[in-house]
Amino acid sequence: MRFNEKENNTNLITRLDNVVKEDKISHAYIFEGSGCLDKRAFAESFVKGILCSNNLGENCGRCSICDKIDHDNHEDIIHISAEGGSIKDEKIVEMQEKLKTKPFGDRNVVVISDCDTMTVRAQNRLLKTLEEPPGKTVIILLSENIENLVQTIQSRCVKYRINYFGSDNYDSMLEKANKVVKMSLDGEPFYKIKNEVEDIIGSAEETAALLDGLQVVYRNLLMNNAKGISIYKDDKIMDNIHAVEKARKQIKEGVSPVYALKNLLLVIGG
Repeated sequence: MRFNEKENNTNLITRLDNVVKEDKISHAYIFEGSGCLDKRAFAESFVKGILCSNNLGENCGRCSICDKIDHDNHEDIIHISAEGGSIKDEKIVEMQEKLKTKPFGDRNVVVISDCDTMTVRAQNRLLKTLEEPPGKTVIILLSENIENLVQTIQSRCVKYRINYFGSDNYDSMLEKANKVVKMSLDGEPFYKIKNEVEDIIGSAEETAALLDGLQVVYRNLLMNNAKGISIYKDDKIMDNIHAVEKARKQIKEGVSPVYALKNLLLVIGG
């Protein structure tokens, strides 16, 4: 399958290839990945693989179907994204009405960007469609943090994680995130934590990567707590996770990554 974000996602792409080739397409997927990753482009590559009739599972990149997807005017694809910082109930109602119409081709496809910004009411309404999807509808949810979705939605979707940077950079950023997390939980002051990330301040992409790494490390600590092998309190870990989420939201709403990161470090600093 022709994917824009192929590096470090070869295993995922192989799995998606097989899903299409073996005609085992699920009615709902969640693609989770950092805010700096173009998850919509990744999802559209998958959608091409599903809908392209010239080369099932591969997408030819040349036919009218692939061309329409590239130009965002395919009749059977519904795009939903956040407006004013969230996806509200009326957007899901509008989608449900459109799904009552028979597709021009084989199936309707819904791509929901920023799905973790859905209001609770919108999520509950979407759940009804996930429980009884019309026809061969495929719904793809694009998320930065799957934990913002209610468990009932998660349980009805096939979940995949999209990687966004090379393994060397990933290891380096995860190591940095580990240091920041340990310093924050050990009560180190703001200026020391800031020194640890001084080299990435100003880079939107690396800030997003760091936030992603912080989330991974904090989640791992929570899992270790559940196993009785962590010295840090759940409340403090959860407070810091919420602070990371706030920084993500601020950046998505247009706040400078520099400001969002520095504000985060002030919150998690001792």
